[in-house]
Amino acid sequence: MAWRLLRVAAGYEQRVVEREVEDLMQAHISMLENGNRALSNSRRRELFDLYTEELTAEQHRAIINNFE
Repeated sequence: MAWRLLRVAAGYEQRVVEREVEDLMQAHISMLENGNRALSNSRRRELFDLYTEELTAEQHRAIINNFE
């Protein structure tokens, strides 16, 4: 749920993320968001960095305040 929230808050659709992150398939994103698949730490960091660089300070605060 947290990964889906980050992706949506950053304004990304799954297909857009797939194009942004080399060798990442839409299925991987879906499975990560459903808790059915663990990506490598480097892949998760790459996704996290991609999503969070698009978030505003207000979005960061809302996510931290509601999901910590």
